[in-house]
Amino acid sequence: MADTAALQRLLIWLSPAFPVGGFAWSQGLETAIGDGRIAAAPALRDWLDGSLAHGGLRTDAILLAHAWREHHDAAQLQDLADLALALNAASERHLETTLTGDSFATAARAWPSDVYARLPAPCPYPVAVGAIAGAQQIGLAETLIGYLTTAIHTQISVAVRLVPLGQTAGLQLMAGLEPAIAELAAIAADASLDDIGAIAYAADIAQMRHETIGTRVFRS
Repeated sequence: MADTAALQRLLIWLSPAFPVGGFAWSQGLETAIGDGRIAAAPALRDWLDGSLAHGGLRTDAILLAHAWREHHDAAQLQDLADLALALNAASERHLETTLTGDSFATAARAWPSDVYARLPAPCPYPVAVGAIAGAQQIGLAETLIGYLTTAIHTQISVAVRLVPLGQTAGLQLMAGLEPAIAELAAIAADASLDDIGAIAYAADIAQMRHETIGTRVFRS
């Protein structure tokens, strides 16, 4: 990144305190925990590794990178938004990415830019983060690392509360996943849209089934 101001903005935007409401969504993890498929740290590690290598986080990272590069082009951002929404397998996932994306774009207006006029409506979360970071000249590599780290931390926080998984075990998982996060960030930075392809079917099905469970803590 060019200066410390860029780092400050990235830390603020991807902080749990930034008002996007990411803490309210489990992306199907609540279903998997309720089914007993994730009852300890090793199973959660497998779930998160799968999301990074073959699931929604990989897709999000690639879309973010393209939005970062195309932040100046409203038509391209609209195409990316349409693709992002079409790739959501569950209605709750569709709602999550649009609500968090629009909330991110609204909150980020505290940092003036002409990019907001080019954002599609609704704007999926990875498209919003990528386009706004690109317009604010925040490095792509740093943005990808930050986005993915926050996403993984949010998932671990879900497990800490629901499994329940101890704080120490959660932190050990976070530390252990650093190489996988860095690897995906490097891949996504250079990936084409044709490289998008997910086979994390268990996560997709868990997201769909979450809509039907009676008692739940999270919105997805």
